[in-house]
Amino acid sequence: MIETTGIAVHRPGGAPERWRFERRDPLPGDVVVRVTHCGVCATDLHALRGTDPSAFPLVAGHEMTGVVDAVGTAVTDLAPGDRVAVGNIVGSCGRCAACRAGRENGCADYPTLTYGGPDPHLGGTTRGGFSSHIVVDRHFVHALPDGLDPAAAAPLLCAGVTTFAPLRRFGAGPGTTVGVVGIGGLGHLAVKYATALGARVVAFTTSAAKRDAALALGADDVVLTRDPDAMAAAFRTVDLLLDTTGVALDLAPYLRTLTVDGTYVLVGIPPEPLTVDPLSLVVGEKRIAGTGSGGVPVTREMLDFSAEHGIVADVEVVGPDRFTEALDRLARGDVRFRFVVDVTGL
Repeated sequence: MIETTGIAVHRPGGAPERWRFERRDPLPGDVVVRVTHCGVCATDLHALRGTDPSAFPLVAGHEMTGVVDAVGTAVTDLAPGDRVAVGNIVGSCGRCAACRAGRENGCADYPTLTYGGPDPHLGGTTRGGFSSHIVVDRHFVHALPDGLDPAAAAPLLCAGVTTFAPLRRFGAGPGTTVGVVGIGGLGHLAVKYATALGARVVAFTTSAAKRDAALALGADDVVLTRDPDAMAAAFRTVDLLLDTTGVALDLAPYLRTLTVDGTYVLVGIPPEPLTVDPLSLVVGEKRIAGTGSGGVPVTREMLDFSAEHGIVADVEVVGPDRFTEALDRLARGDVRFRFVVDVTGL
């Protein structure tokens, strides 16, 4: 077994603290990764501050970069010292139609989550990337391209692929207009990717203070969503709209911005159900889609695309001793645009 140090919360309402635990010894197809950086996602915040006692102790973190420490006997294409990255999926059945199509995030048997899911090897629940080491099936370990800073690249393994995948799937590119709702951890990367893909990009935000930031990220225009005239002027101007907010919006004004055959994609996960006026879909023959993470092929495409276009997250790097501070600030939206924990201090 591999002795590991992590940042854990042991009970609902508990404070994060250092915790020693064991990872499995590597199987023939496994890679032992020494984690160097792990991004702080809103999902981590919600999990660590959850109220279900059965979810604890919990080591969160699902967007990480690091260095290979060791490999199993069947792994021939990675070696100790190689730079790698791991996302929010560390296993899947490999047999169902989704897995065979490289859509492991849609595994019919449900993918093995990096943390908080059933651990098929040790029992109990999986433990994530806010830790010194992680042991992962080679299939779910991605080479980190040269030129990508490991701290700024860590959020690409969640926020990056979650926004890149639907842009690719729904045809963002020259001649299309992409709208991005919410300019935060997910949204700022969506603007960067859509711009690099050649689309015209419109940022939708409630905050006038984010106007300049959105334009600096590459947006061609900014719509203040609290301004009814601005929203009305955006009528049928957007082919693909990514909602990254994670809140249950009134969809009607946003669906009106879609062109005929336009697509609204739910990227963030709101805590409440969405309410949709059927006519807002029927008129204009629009679609509502959802996305969450991505399979192995699109994740690797995203990393290569990021390296080619110099795309990384805008991050604030903190040490393990500032983890609680990062969670508190994330809870009140005081970050631009993503916290990353340098876990080498563990």
